[in-house]
Amino acid sequence: MFAHSDLSRLNDLEMQVYHFIIKHRESVSYMTIRELATQAGVSTTTVLRFCRKMHCEGWSEFRIRFRLAQEQAAPQVMPSGTGEMLSFFKSINNEEFDQHIAAAAQLIIQAEQIYFIGAGTSGSLGKYGARFFSNIGKFSHHIDDPYYPVSNSARQNALAIILSVSGETEEILRFASQFSLNHCKIISITNHESCSLAKMADFNLSYHMPQMKLGDRLDITTQVPVLYILETLGRYIARTSAV
Repeated sequence: MFAHSDLSRLNDLEMQVYHFIIKHRESVSYMTIRELATQAGVSTTTVLRFCRKMHCEGWSEFRIRFRLAQEQAAPQVMPSGTGEMLSFFKSINNEEFDQHIAAAAQLIIQAEQIYFIGAGTSGSLGKYGARFFSNIGKFSHHIDDPYYPVSNSARQNALAIILSVSGETEEILRFASQFSLNHCKIISITNHESCSLAKMADFNLSYHMPQMKLGDRLDITTQVPVLYILETLGRYIARTSAV
């Protein structure tokens, strides 16, 4: 019941409500609006705004619809991350997401040089993306060191595909700024379109997954949606080039 178009309209606090709901799907239907607001760390007004953006008049209607959707879902998912995956794939199963993929793919097709950029886990995914795109005939480079020197000549007619969960990593934002100042196109793949990187980019693809961390620094947010987006872009480009 969570469409990608609806999720894209949520602000940070409303997204906090969404993340809480899908992480506590077994119990949230039995909470009052005050209980939900308190445990999610938001106000009841924020919960009401969230409900209205999900096309419900209020929490009571949303709670009933959500419970019915849960009862109709089969098999019952275990609280191990599978529910988040199912929510993601359901949210992108629509024409709007297909149009986003097509628009991003056109930017990639038009570019003469492709650079995948990311740090940490996103850097590893950037390396995979560069190889995958090269496999389908769109030769690409990857940079997983945000301090890597890139000459002006390398940025001519180039497109940077920048991967970042938070979209707020200082070094990645500095790299994005360098490409932008040299009139290079930027596609960002981030968890949410309200982050700084998404706002700097010419085009953003976001996946809206609950951010998970071990301690204060180790980010273990699932990257399955990023792999899916990269491979979907690559396959679209391969089909288009074959025509």
